[in-house]
Amino acid sequence: MVSELNTQWLDAPQQVIWRNFLAANAVISERMDTALRPFGLDLGEYEILVVLSESPKMQLRMSDLAVAVHQSRSRLTHTVTRMEQKDLLLRKACADDRRGVIAVLTAKGFRLLEEAAPTHVGSVREAFVDLVAPNDFQAVGRAVAAVVEDAGLSSWSPSVPA
Repeated sequence: MVSELNTQWLDAPQQVIWRNFLAANAVISERMDTALRPFGLDLGEYEILVVLSESPKMQLRMSDLAVAVHQSRSRLTHTVTRMEQKDLLLRKACADDRRGVIAVLTAKGFRLLEEAAPTHVGSVREAFVDLVAPNDFQAVGRAVAAVVEDAGLSSWSPSVPA
């Protein structure tokens, strides 16, 4: 923890970049939530569907799912409960650990993901990707990868078949 005596304050350009980053993050999230609303989803729910769809047998322990979608276990439990009520996923007991719970993507959840995906990708492009010059986009990629690495998380990369 940094004490106030040796705080290295942001200079004016750094302050501008930081505040623009925060504002951009809010704008991007709102635009993606808005795009997903007609599907009855928010961005957090969509991310859960994606992670489960990419998992072996379209299922994952709740604790691992919480890490993968960057949500607290408590928040994930509430979100999963809502999604389970809509039959997008179900929970089942873990066979090898009685305390463990596994979230499983349902056929209805997978169909909704397939239906919403083109709209979501379009909103990602409109809200971010297509607005940023290619060189700047690569720089943003390096910047966020450094933050992810510093947090001890592994950078996301698509699974490529061998």
